[in-house]
This record gives sequence, C-alpha cells and structure tokens, in this order.
Amino acid sequence: MLSYLIFTLTLCAIYGLLALSLNLIWGSAGLVNLGLAGFFAVGAYASALATGAGAPVLIGWGAALVVGAAVGLVVTFATLRLRDDYLAIVTLGFAEVIRLVALNERWLTNGSDGISGIKAPLKAELGTQNFAYFYLGVATLVLVIVWALLRRLDASPYGRALKAIREDQQLAAFAGKPVLRFKLQAFALSAAIAALAGALYAHFQSYVSPDHFQPLITIYIFLAVTAGGVGRPSGAVLGAYLVVIFLEATRFITEWVPGLQPVQLAATREMLIGIALILVLHLKPQGILPERIPKAPVPPTAA
Repeated sequence: MLSYLIFTLTLCAIYGLLALSLNLIWGSAGLVNLGLAGFFAVGAYASALATGAGAPVLIGWGAALVVGAAVGLVVTFATLRLRDDYLAIVTLGFAEVIRLVALNERWLTNGSDGISGIKAPLKAELGTQNFAYFYLGVATLVLVIVWALLRRLDASPYGRALKAIREDQQLAAFAGKPVLRFKLQAFALSAAIAALAGALYAHFQSYVSPDHFQPLITIYIFLAVTAGGVGRPSGAVLGAYLVVIFLEATRFITEWVPGLQPVQLAATREMLIGIALILVLHLKPQGILPERIPKAPVPPTAA
C-alpha cells in the first residue's frame, strides 16, 4: 500500500507539471492547446533516446527541454494566425501525429513495443524501495521549482502582458506589446515544461510506448486546471493532485459495484470523473483557487 501511495504522489507531481504547462499557455496567454499529450511524448522519447545513447539522465532531461521548446516553436509558427477553435483542432492533430510517428517509426521509437530499460537515476545504488522515495522527492522538487518560477512570472510585468493579450490581443498590440513574440515565448516555455514532465515520466516508468500518450491525458489536465482554477499556478497544481487522486480512488470504488464487466467498470470510472467535474464547476465555477484579479485603484475624490 505504501508503494502504491508513493507511485500515486509521484504521478501527481508529473501531472502537476503538465497542469502548470497548460495553465501558462491557456490560463495566462489564452491559447487553447489540445496537443499537450504530444509534447509530453516528445519529452519522454527525447530523454529516453538521449540516455539510451549513453548520455547522463540530467542531459536527457535537458534534451527534453530543448526539443520540447523547439517543437513548440514550430507548432506555434504554424498555428498562431489561426482562431482559437482552429488552433485547438490543429494542436489536437499534432498530438495524434506524434503518437502515430512513435507507433510506426520503429527505427526510432521501436514502434508499439516501446522503449524499455530507460535509465532510472541511482536505482541500482538505492534499491527499488529507496529509489521510489528518492524519485518522489526529485519529481516534487522539480514541481516546486517550476511552480515558484511560474508564480514569479505570473506576478511580473511579463505575466501581466500575457494576461492582457489573453483578454484583448488587439488592444495589447495597440498598447505597444509585441503580441507575436509573447505568444511564441509562452508556447515554447509551455511545451518545454510538458516535455520535462514526459522525461520525468519516462525515467520513472523505465518504459514508454505510444499507448502512454493517448489524448485522454490532455483531457485530464484540462479537468485539473479547470477544477483548480484557470490562470493561477497554485490552482493548476492543486487540481492535478485532486484529479490524479480521484482517478486512482475510482479504481477501488468501481470494484464495489457488482455485476459489471471490466469495460463497464472503466466506463463507470469516466462517468464518475465527469460527475465530479460538474459538481466542482457548479459549486466553484471559477475553480477551487480562482485567479486573483487586482482591483483598479480608486481615484481620489475632489475636495
């Protein structure tokens, strides 16, 4: 039971990074990115291939950041002139293209068999049980660092400029803000964070395959950010923890329902997740930790 708890908390930290990635690009910049699972996969495979070629794990994580940011820039250049709904469709297609490439290009990704034996840092020295504690600490530390940086960015002039673009990009451009540059930077940074989450996941599992990067991951992260509070890094992290814990808890709840087949049990889990989201949005429409919007100063009254 303890091992399962440690596994769940590690997964929470990884999903927390994905939620921070989405919150940056959607909550701050207002760009709907449905390709989150694609960037997650890019980071996982980039780190797995780099370490498989003999690079240290830290270099693999660095490669995931660089490749994720580069792919993010390419996608941004191809989609920035699209409206929000078309942007969402194109990024969703991007994620599916990445999954199909991973499935069919066996010379690079080993196809549906996936890549196994991915280096796990210090696992041989620490042993399986101690490694689980160690990796939980590493994943949580990375999450805290990224959260602190994004929280600082959120309160900076750069973060306020992103939110101005989110609210009205034409007005922001009229005010002199380089809208295109801000969007490129935000998308690249968001993609890099999602890729880093993929790298952490790959070295945690020691195995990756195309089946690990289904579009459902993106849906879960959208649920997390929506439930936690769009536009607030703390809300994104809280939402990720709640979604993962709820997902894992439903594994046990559905076992108490008699007479259902495995497929029906899986459908019941998804139904419970949907009901939970509806309840959260009904009770807390702005999320559990809604975005803090500073009030405009009140001008002094004339004497």
